[in-house]
Amino acid sequence: MMRSQFLQDLITRLSPTLDSIPYVYCTVANATYGELEKLKSIVSIAELEGLTLVIPLEQAKAEGLDYYRVFRRITLEGHSSLEALGLTSVVTSVLAERGITTNVIAGFYHDHMFVPGDRIDEAMQALKELARQPSG
Repeated sequence: MMRSQFLQDLITRLSPTLDSIPYVYCTVANATYGELEKLKSIVSIAELEGLTLVIPLEQAKAEGLDYYRVFRRITLEGHSSLEALGLTSVVTSVLAERGITTNVIAGFYHDHMFVPGDRIDEAMQALKELARQPSG
């Protein structure tokens, strides 16, 4: 599939950066924004079933919260537009081809990818290889 020059430029500037902190997803039923501020979430999403939080693993353990799996955050440091058509699709496809689960959260300046902690080295390598590929 041919990529637009804009998309290819974004890909070559991905500059994936690994956060040293392990994170987990937790959910708290009947919670609302603000009342769980002490958990230091880096992401929170209000759902009908409760408040989903992405918090440091150590914080979840300290609070006795249940979680399923430990994730690591990769930040794509090259500034991407919230309207960058196709970037998330390309990146998640590259990881999916390797069987790596990816949860993407788009911030205003960067995309943040949460991948299983036990696959982090492989994910980082795949993203670095992607950034080095010629367009096509």
